[in-house]
Amino acid sequence: MQKMSRKDAENKIQTLRKEIEKHNYLYYVKNRPIISDSEFDRMLRELIELEEIYPDLKTSDSPSSRVGGTVAEGFRHLKHRVPMLSIDNVLNEAEAIEFDNRIKRALESSKEDIEYFVQPKFDGVSASLTYENGTLTHGATRGDGKVGEDITQNLKTLGSIPLNLKGGGQKPSVIEVRGEVVLPVEDFKELNKYFSEQGIPLFANPRNAASGSLRQLDSGITAKRPLYLYAWGIGYYSDIDFNNELEISEQLREWGFKQEKRIGTRKNIHEAIKYHKKMEKLRESLDYETDGVVFKVNDRKLQKELGFTSKYPRWCIAFKFKPREATTVINDITVQVGRMGLLTPVAELKPVNIGGITVKRASLHTEDVIIEKQVMIGDTVIVQRAGDVIPEVVKPITEKRDGSEKEFKMPGECPVCGTKVEKDGSYYFCPNFSCRAQLRGRLKHLASRSSFDIDGLGEKIIEQLMCSKLVKDPSDIFFLTVKDLIPLDRMGEKSAENIIRAIENSKNISFERFLNALSIKHVGERTGQILAHNYHDLRKLEKAKFEELVNIPSIGPEIATSISNFFSVESNITTIERLLDSGVNIIYPEAETKSTILYGKTFVLTGTLEEYTRDEAKKLIESLGGKVTSSVTGNTDYVVIGEDPGSKLDKARELGVTVINEEELMKLVNSG
Repeated sequence: MQKMSRKDAENKIQTLRKEIEKHNYLYYVKNRPIISDSEFDRMLRELIELEEIYPDLKTSDSPSSRVGGTVAEGFRHLKHRVPMLSIDNVLNEAEAIEFDNRIKRALESSKEDIEYFVQPKFDGVSASLTYENGTLTHGATRGDGKVGEDITQNLKTLGSIPLNLKGGGQKPSVIEVRGEVVLPVEDFKELNKYFSEQGIPLFANPRNAASGSLRQLDSGITAKRPLYLYAWGIGYYSDIDFNNELEISEQLREWGFKQEKRIGTRKNIHEAIKYHKKMEKLRESLDYETDGVVFKVNDRKLQKELGFTSKYPRWCIAFKFKPREATTVINDITVQVGRMGLLTPVAELKPVNIGGITVKRASLHTEDVIIEKQVMIGDTVIVQRAGDVIPEVVKPITEKRDGSEKEFKMPGECPVCGTKVEKDGSYYFCPNFSCRAQLRGRLKHLASRSSFDIDGLGEKIIEQLMCSKLVKDPSDIFFLTVKDLIPLDRMGEKSAENIIRAIENSKNISFERFLNALSIKHVGERTGQILAHNYHDLRKLEKAKFEELVNIPSIGPEIATSISNFFSVESNITTIERLLDSGVNIIYPEAETKSTILYGKTFVLTGTLEEYTRDEAKKLIESLGGKVTSSVTGNTDYVVIGEDPGSKLDKARELGVTVINEEELMKLVNSG
C-alpha cells in the first residue's frame, strides 16, 4: 500500500467506510449490487490495511467488523429493556375470528373493523439490536424473554444489519430493533451438502443452522454463513413515537433494515385471513422457512389499551400453517456409519405419511441430542419434515409411555467392523479406513457424477463386488474385467461389458474431481477446485506442508490438517499409486488451455437446455473452474436459461444478474 499521511489515511478510511456500507446495503437489503465482488473485496482489504496501520482510527461500527475473527470465551447475559414475549397461536379460521371478537369486546367496539398489520412468522432465531444515537452497540438472543445472550460481534458480521441507522432526520437516543435471523432454504441445502461432503454432521433444518451459526464463539465462522436478519418490530425506544405498525415498518426500511415485501395492513380479520391463505400457498416457494403469519393490531394506541398477559401481547397472534409433522412410534434406533467413519443414530419409525411422503427413518444426529430430547426406543414421537430437509424427531410424547421403552446408548465398537470407536466432542467415529461401511461409501462416492462418474456402477453392484471380495480397496474398481462381473447376480455379458467400458472411459479425469473422489475428510467438490487451482501437480500436493496449505484462501486449519494427515498415511498413497497404475490419467489445469477460464464465476442453470442435460452443463462449467449453485443471489455471475426458466429468471432480472442462453454459454466457454 502506498504510504500516506495520517490525515489522508483518516479521510480515506471515512470514504471507504461510507462506500462499503452503501454497497453492503445495496447487496444484502436491496438485492441490487452495482459493483463486482472483487471490487468490494478490494475496498474492504484496503480499509482493513489502513486500520491496521492506524489502529486508533478503527471504530466499533467499522465495516471491517463484518469479517468476524473475534473469539469469545463464552456469551455474557444482556437484559432486554422491554421483554421479548412470545406470541399466542391460533390454528384455524374460527380461532382467528374469536381473537378478533375478543379484541372488540375488550375495546368495547363490536361493530367497527379492526385494522391489522400482517407479516410472515419467520422460522429462525429472534434477535434484539440496541442502537444508541444511531449506532449499533449491543445485540442479543431472545433468551428467556427477559435476558438474552450477548452475540454482538456475531450479529455485526451480518451484512443485512446496519451498523449505523441510515436516512436523514433525528435518530432516537436509544432503540431496540427486533428481528429474525434466518438462513435461506437454498443456502441451507448448499451448507448441508458441503457438510455431507466433508463428513460433518448435518443441521436438521434452517432454524437450527441459523441458531448454530449465530452462537459460534468464533465470529469468523458466523461471518462465512449466509445469514440474514428480517426486522419485524421494536422494543424499547426514546425520543421518537409511532402511530402504528406500518409506520414502524416503513421507518425500519428507511433506517436500512431488510423487510419482507409481502407485508402490509388489512382492513379487517377476514382480509387478514385471506392473507394467511395466500402465504400458505406461497410457503414452498419462499426462500426462507415460515410456519405461519402474524396479525398485529395496527394502531399503537389500541395496543396500549389492550396490554399484555404474563406471557403474550393481547393485540397480536400467530396464525400457524398446517403442520408438516406427524405422530409415530420409534421401533428401534440403529447406527449408520458414513464414508468418513461418522456414526449417526437413526430412528427406525413405524411408517407415517407427512406431506404426501412416507417417512420410515429420521436422523437423531448425535447421542447428545437423544439425551437432550430424552428419546427412548419404543417412544411415541412427533416427527417433522420441512421441504427437502431430513426428517427429524421433534420430541417424545412422554404421556404415552407404558414402561416398555428402552434407553439407547451409542456402541463402544463400530457396528459394521467391530473396531473400537473414537469420540470427538459430541461425535463418534470409526477410525478403521478399511471398515466395510466406509469402503461402501467411498466406492459409491468414487463412482458418483462428481468424481469418476462411472455409469452403471450402483450401490447394489458395489455391494456384490464387496461380498465376492473382488473389491477391497477403491483402486480395485479399475482392475475389474468382464469375467469378474459376469458371475454377479442379474449380470449379463452385455451389462458387464458396458460397466467395464464406463470404467475405462472414466480414467481421464480432471484434477479437482480426482481429489474429490479420494474421500479426503473436509475435501469436497469446491475444495478440490481450490486445491487444483493452487497445485497443478499431485506430487506437489502430496508434499505440501500444513503451514503452506493453511495460507490458501478458504483452506482453514481443520481442512489443512485433514489433507496433511491423508497424504501421510502409507495405505492412502498405495491406493493412489494403484489408481495411476491402472491407467487413470489426471488432467491438470495447466494441461487444459481453457480449464480455468470460468474460475471464480458462479452460475445458476434454469429451464430445459437443448444440447446438454443439467448435469452435463454443470460438469462442463465446473471443469473450466466455475461453480454451479441452485439459487440466484447477489453473488451469482450468470443465469443460464433454457426453455421454461421459471422464477429464477425473474429473480435474476430483479437482482441485475447477467442472463445468457445456451448458445451464449458456449461462446463464453470457447472464449479462452
